[in-house]
Amino acid sequence: MTGKLTTHVLDLSIGKPASGVLVELLRVGRNKEKEAIQSTYTNEDGRLNQPLLEGDNMKKGIYELHFYVGDYYRSREAVVEDPSFLDCVPVRFGISEPASHYHVPLLISPGGYSTYRGS
Repeated sequence: MTGKLTTHVLDLSIGKPASGVLVELLRVGRNKEKEAIQSTYTNEDGRLNQPLLEGDNMKKGIYELHFYVGDYYRSREAVVEDPSFLDCVPVRFGISEPASHYHVPLLISPGGYSTYRGS
């Protein structure tokens, strides 16, 4: 089995996938420095067209996903505060088994979010 890192975003305020959310992946180094690995947007299904990491690129370590939900809600012309309560949602997590599938979903609304290790 080849390891991979995937995500998806669901907008609980409308009960649908969140398309067009900018997602950035960063690796956190030993001295807490951050290295940008890639950025992409969610598709119509709230998912990415490809894994963020897979195969030999899956390495043990600490990572962060940044989800730009403020921009997403503004682009939908949703009623949000100015500035929005949530702008960028960072999720820091560890990869301890690079051969495994890590799925990090994000459930959002203008006033809150939730995440977990999915499958």
